[in-house]
Amino acid sequence: MQRDEFRVFYPVSTRWMDNDVYGHVNNVTYYSYFDSTINRYLIEEGGLDIHKAPVVGFVVSSSCQFRRPVAYPDALSVGLRVLKLGNSSVTYELGIFRESDSEASAVGQVVHVFVDRAENRSVSIPAPIRRCLEAVAAD
Repeated sequence: MQRDEFRVFYPVSTRWMDNDVYGHVNNVTYYSYFDSTINRYLIEEGGLDIHKAPVVGFVVSSSCQFRRPVAYPDALSVGLRVLKLGNSSVTYELGIFRESDSEASAVGQVVHVFVDRAENRSVSIPAPIRRCLEAVAAD
């Protein structure tokens, strides 16, 4: 997966505690990078109020393919795009890149289902969020 296949990027600073005993970023940490990237995009571009919004996205599925290790103190960026946009769900694809690399070190997918916070049931994606998701949809 190449850098130019993604629509938006956010920087990620690796931390000393991200490394595991094998000397690279532990696999679970990649999911934290994914979650932070998605939510930052939804907050900044979709206007999501994580504390008060009546509709929020719940992660219902996630996966990652690890292609080459990254380690502290690598400077990373996470690319984001939308693979599939439904009525109440969205499938994101994310790529983790070292700043100098054009090929992803890891590629992940995350599925959000949007739910009514009070009733805990799926609902349509709110219009402002849908617009920002359409803006990063894959060709």
